[in-house]
Amino acid sequence: DETEFRNFIVWLEDQKIRHYKIEDRGNLRNIHSDDWPKSFEKYMKDVNCPFKIQERQETVDWLLGLAVRLEYGDNADKYKDSTPDGAKNADNTAKNAEPLINLDVNNPDFKAGVMALANLLQIQRHDDYLVMLKERLTQDAIAKASQSKEGLPVALEKHILGFDTGDAVINEAAQILRLLHIEELRELQTKINEAIVAVQAIIADPKTDHRLGKVGR
Repeated sequence: DETEFRNFIVWLEDQKIRHYKIEDRGNLRNIHSDDWPKSFEKYMKDVNCPFKIQERQETVDWLLGLAVRLEYGDNADKYKDSTPDGAKNADNTAKNAEPLINLDVNNPDFKAGVMALANLLQIQRHDDYLVMLKERLTQDAIAKASQSKEGLPVALEKHILGFDTGDAVINEAAQILRLLHIEELRELQTKINEAIVAVQAIIADPKTDHRLGKVGR
């Protein structure tokens, strides 16, 4: 709603941003004026907003960010040590979603579960139930899992995605997925080349059958 949008801009300037002196806010406060868009455009330039007047969502987001920075600057001591309630709830939710974090390996229920799993997988019983958990893994598998695979750093900005989703984060994720896909294709190509070489090694030394008047096996 145009009226609500204009009121919102005035409220931000009056209550949080306060870039203009009170006596200089008249044109911005006159939200019913036909010249309000020009006043708003001037205001955006004055506060160094990088967006155009037509880019309303981006402008609102930027002005809100400016208001938050100014609010924090005025009350830094009040906010610097505070933790959002949402973050606390998110931490609790994450802990509840990861039951293995607070897992008690000495719990009788846990031991009984291990024994039941051992019976299901036909794992030989052992006095130490933790040893039973490792029983299904070969030494090679354990060693392979322990190895850290290091790769070369990749500059994503040097790789052209070829399309734009409109979101920088999604664009970056798409670039990563594309690079991973290319890596898989290279591994597949390497295996194909190895197969071709193996086949060529078999047919490169044919036996000659003079009776048939041709070369072949």
